[in-house]
Amino acid sequence: MHRFLNINPFPNMAFKFLPLTRTFFIVSMASLVVAGCGPSKPSGTEPGAEPKDSAAPPIVNINGQIFSIPSPVQTAILINQSGAPFSKDLLNEPNKAGKYESTFDRALNLGVYGADLGYLTIYSENNQALAYFASVKKVGDALGIASSFDEKLMKRFEANIGKKDSIISLVSDAYRASDAYLKDSKRSEVGGLILAGGWIESMHFATAILKTKPSQDVQNRIGEQRTSVNSLIKLLASFNKPEYEGLIKQFKELSALFENIELKYTFVEPTTQVDKHLTIINSKTEVKITAEQITAISDKIAAIRKSIVQ
Repeated sequence: MHRFLNINPFPNMAFKFLPLTRTFFIVSMASLVVAGCGPSKPSGTEPGAEPKDSAAPPIVNINGQIFSIPSPVQTAILINQSGAPFSKDLLNEPNKAGKYESTFDRALNLGVYGADLGYLTIYSENNQALAYFASVKKVGDALGIASSFDEKLMKRFEANIGKKDSIISLVSDAYRASDAYLKDSKRSEVGGLILAGGWIESMHFATAILKTKPSQDVQNRIGEQRTSVNSLIKLLASFNKPEYEGLIKQFKELSALFENIELKYTFVEPTTQVDKHLTIINSKTEVKITAEQITAISDKIAAIRKSIVQ
């Protein structure tokens, strides 16, 4: 399997990078699947070394269309590495899982809970992670993907709590099965909503934490999402579902707030090590964003999230 590793554009930070993938459900929901299908560290990473992350979002292919949207785990790792403390208040309440009654609300909140689970695992909040895995299972069951979160998997999750790599592998298996089910059932619109929910939750983490723990790298990550929000609009609109129109409208309002953010992407030819099946991505992104823009984006993200988690 060919993997992609980024030469970190932020020299003081180190992150994991989710490689290119044909599936999109895994990108959004498997917040813990930080190295695609396989070990949690990218191929070519030396033992004990910090894996890297890409400033440029991973690419997902849906029905032949290309979208560029980052995995929530990228933001969770960035926040953790910035020194921001863990905050339980940022998470959706796990006991809300049973209140979401429509497919629309369940799919969005499955994305939210997936991002929450990734955040908890990155911060090694093991006991709470177990409760959130139960919430993910409950919402997944309600969406009709119960086979991906069976009792056997739940017991394995409980037995491996505290072992980060094992938990990553277990959740990876569950969401890979869920992705296959949704594609086979021609329910890609459900996956699109899950993707949107996970992205909103990870942006909620970034914008909320920035208020109490200023970080240039987190601020840059927020600014980089100008492309991502447009990808989400295009993705959701492609399903041509009237019930999505309200959410799309909110994303368009958010997109307008990103319009004056300056992004400078510098392409540098990647380096390929054929013998190691490794590609080093050397490109960089520079972001110019003002405090006023950050505030406006933060307020809009909070409003969209509130409408989702209710």
